[in-house]
Amino acid sequence: MNIYAGNLSWNLKDQDLQNLFAQYGEVTSAKVVTDKFTGRSKGFGFVEMATAEQANAAIAALNGTELDGRSIVVNESRPKEEGAGGGFKRRSFGAGGGGGFKKGGYNKGGNSGGGYGRDRGGYNSEY
Repeated sequence: MNIYAGNLSWNLKDQDLQNLFAQYGEVTSAKVVTDKFTGRSKGFGFVEMATAEQANAAIAALNGTELDGRSIVVNESRPKEEGAGGGFKRRSFGAGGGGGFKKGGYNKGGNSGGGYGRDRGGYNSEY
């Protein structure tokens, strides 16, 4: 079973996390998540235990306990939601625009248009 451990001290290392959970059963892996640029802990990690019984015992015993002055959060890890996560969002730079010439001649009415050949409405003194 995969376990999420959050609100961890930034000084905690993988081995520390493994030692913390090992008292409740066999730890197959323990990883503190780190920032890929700075190498600094992000304050959470994941632990995988051999059996669900051991994992549930660790969750019950450790959730809400204090570690290095912080109240840690320990629960069953849930799969990442679709579409969630890091990365950069795509942006569209093509829509809209600022002023220019209006189709049919120079923009006389103070209406700044917003692109080539588009009448976007607004105040126009040619009524």
